[in-house]
Amino acid sequence: MFKKVLVANRGEIAVRIIRTCRDMGIRTVALYDRSDRDSLHVRLADECVQVASRLGYLDSMRIIQIAREVGAEAIHPGYGFLSERSDFVIACEENDIAFVGPPSSVIRSTQDKTELLVRVEQEGIQVPPHSATSFGPNDLPLVFAAAESIGYPLVVKSCVGGRGHSARLVGDAGHLEAATAQVATEACLLFGDRRIYLEAAVIPARLVEVQILGDKYGSLIHLGTRDGSLQRRGVKVIAEAPAPFLSVEQEEDICADALKIGKLLNYCNAGTVEFLVDGKGRHFFTEIKARIQVEHPTTELVTNQDIVRRQLEVASGEKLPLLQKDVRIVGSALLCRINAEDPLHDYMPSPGRLRNFRMPGGPNVRVDAYGYAGCQVPVHYEPLLAKITVWGSDRQECLRRMHRALTDTAIKGVRTNIVLHKSILDSEEFSFGKLGQERLETQSFVPNLSGADLREIAVAAAVGYVLRNKSLRSVTPERLREGWRQSARSF
Repeated sequence: MFKKVLVANRGEIAVRIIRTCRDMGIRTVALYDRSDRDSLHVRLADECVQVASRLGYLDSMRIIQIAREVGAEAIHPGYGFLSERSDFVIACEENDIAFVGPPSSVIRSTQDKTELLVRVEQEGIQVPPHSATSFGPNDLPLVFAAAESIGYPLVVKSCVGGRGHSARLVGDAGHLEAATAQVATEACLLFGDRRIYLEAAVIPARLVEVQILGDKYGSLIHLGTRDGSLQRRGVKVIAEAPAPFLSVEQEEDICADALKIGKLLNYCNAGTVEFLVDGKGRHFFTEIKARIQVEHPTTELVTNQDIVRRQLEVASGEKLPLLQKDVRIVGSALLCRINAEDPLHDYMPSPGRLRNFRMPGGPNVRVDAYGYAGCQVPVHYEPLLAKITVWGSDRQECLRRMHRALTDTAIKGVRTNIVLHKSILDSEEFSFGKLGQERLETQSFVPNLSGADLREIAVAAAVGYVLRNKSLRSVTPERLREGWRQSARSF
């Protein structure tokens, strides 16, 4: 096992990796830039090094140089940044530094998405109609031709990104050129690659993910399903494990197809196979995320497995310590992404200094966060501040526990989307699995205030009024106005 690991990331995922390393007796080195100096991952690591480069966390050669200087045997990339850059993995391999993730050959296979879709379809697994090739910045006529062949609506997707920022839903030809330019530009900024491809939109659909783990010796298992259907602008807001509203047969078929796809690629380390399930219950493979995902705590709670620990074990050359028959999925887990943004004002980002940061606790509540009172929330990165994940014996217990956890949470100094989560959990649509991305994108959000909420607002307004209008004149305390005290003063 490694003795020292460099964590090439920031925020809550860096904190999460560092904590598992400490559990395993592994020393850690944290990276930070100027805006992240007082972040929690810097305080928890055994060592820290500032990345002063203009590229910051994306400066692959400087990060490898730092790893060599501090004597780190491995680099854990977390998610985002360098986690799916095959050139970075190759550079690690050339410098005899272990990359805690899939090997470069696997990452290249997952990023050649059009070829992967063809290979998967040849294995008898359904995929959405898609373009036969990827397109560069000068291929706009070919993009239009492919779009006409596929039909609208369709999704313009980055070859190296996911279905988050680097993807756009296009309803007609009039919006195709702008969407293509936006996706290519964002993909270039985030991943250094402008290539895009087209995929038919499956509407309505649920996004079902299968967490897989593999080692270098051919062992490959799955840890069940997750549902990430509730999204805003392609970014998941709430995630659940296992994916609700699937029959036993549907879940078994999806997990079997995920393993088939993983074996097709000789998959090693942690990854997520993503499917779309349409209104008729049919599932379509869309892509593989060759890294750990934001929503992995839900899977960890229902399987009692530490996915980061498994990543480190596999990257160090060990075998997976469990077989498929050893995996037990118990209960249900629900995750809410707490973002520093204001859903009441078009989700405006809300950077600033945290004045108060009280996270929930109690049985079966897990918090992954990088903040604390006095910490600065920077303006340059994703607004993800914390993840609250709860476990319950069933979905209804999960919903009640998440209600309690959100109510226990108090964050001051920045605005958050907690009120959005409360509104979602209160909706009947979410309880019955009918609340999806379309509503969050199109609805003007107004919180549903209960009588208790209104009373609390009234009390706060009254206290604020009194404090604002409080007289600055000196007054005699009530206890000094008693009769015997007044009489004593007359002498």
